[in-house]
Amino acid sequence: MTQIRSSPGAVAVWVVGLLVYLLAVFHRSSLAVAGLAATERFDISAAQLSSFTMLQLLVYTLMQIPVGLVLDRFGSRRIMLTGLLTLTAAQSLFAVADTYAVALLARLFVGMGDAMIFVCVLRLVNTWFAPRRIPLVTQMTGVLGQLGGIIAAVPMTLALRELGWTKAYLLAASLGIVLLVALLAFIRDSPDERSASGPPMSLTTIRRSLGESWEHPGTRLGLWTHFTTQFSATTLGLLWGYPFFVRGENLSSGQAGALLTILVVAVMAAGPALAWFITRHPWHRSTLVLSIVGAIVVMWTIVLTWRGDAPFWLLVLLMLAVGVGGPASMIGFDFGRSFNPVHRMGAAIGIINQGGFFASLVLVVAIGLILDWRTPGASAAYTPSAFRWAMSFQYVLWGIGLVQIWRYRVRVRAKIMREEPEAYGRTPEF
Repeated sequence: MTQIRSSPGAVAVWVVGLLVYLLAVFHRSSLAVAGLAATERFDISAAQLSSFTMLQLLVYTLMQIPVGLVLDRFGSRRIMLTGLLTLTAAQSLFAVADTYAVALLARLFVGMGDAMIFVCVLRLVNTWFAPRRIPLVTQMTGVLGQLGGIIAAVPMTLALRELGWTKAYLLAASLGIVLLVALLAFIRDSPDERSASGPPMSLTTIRRSLGESWEHPGTRLGLWTHFTTQFSATTLGLLWGYPFFVRGENLSSGQAGALLTILVVAVMAAGPALAWFITRHPWHRSTLVLSIVGAIVVMWTIVLTWRGDAPFWLLVLLMLAVGVGGPASMIGFDFGRSFNPVHRMGAAIGIINQGGFFASLVLVVAIGLILDWRTPGASAAYTPSAFRWAMSFQYVLWGIGLVQIWRYRVRVRAKIMREEPEAYGRTPEF
């Protein structure tokens, strides 16, 4: 559906979709400040603690392509409704879990429900808003959705302390009931239909849709952009940031919570600026991505090589740099929008959205394993040296990602020069 202007009611649809996504981010991040409490509640090791987030991210990642396909088939409204109900039930189960196995099952369903939300909101943005507004609204979706991380940082820390594990998580789960009513009242798949359905998808159609999306180098550029920019912020925000600051840098719980809040604020502040840049300078999107990753690598290198505990101001600068990686990952979706038609947008978004979460999954697991290796038998007594070893695993992922971004940006530009040579002489729509 091609539009010149945004459709009436677009803002209302977007606001409700954004609130549902914000809640999904909250549920996703709610374990970040509860990691040490979880090791005591379930009597688990660092690797077992990692498995909560590992399973959650694994399910989220594996579901991206299936969700993208059913999104093209059944529309955003029905898929978001299913996701919200799943998240609410899963967080309720996590609240009452008293064994490691039950808690693990709950996080599995948190990942499943979470996987159904963001791609649906992006589909709504592409349906309801004019093309030139889509980059900004997409960035604002990712940016404002990160408020869920702020809610999961300081308020959740207070709730756990004042109310205890069960009441804190049940209170969080109850928010889904309120948003369920708003979703049913306001979300429409398009200006013309409350619930839109695509054509039935045969195995042949699925293969063709995925194949065409995957074969375009622009989709792969989006995938590796998402892979390389996101994992550092996601890993810190979801699980290992709080333990790293408290055990690795010897900060207080209040200082650790403040740094996680700064991380989210950095994400929110950078988003609009990046949206403006990529709208005005679409040919320099990949250059911007490479520059941002370079800055993140430099800041981590300074922190990890600092003698003794890094000063608080340096950790603030680290959070600011890492935070920019969050909205930078959204540039991957802009690549997907540029090089894929509407009828396979869900499949393309699903492919791209796997990148950052797969990298985060690998990093979460690697950190847990390395911490156990460097501090065997001590589930929560991680040392600064162990954390420096563990956090250094990021260099492996950065190396792979940077090489792939460079490869596919060369291929994208070659393809455009081959098929649309006149595009280099004008400012393209994408």
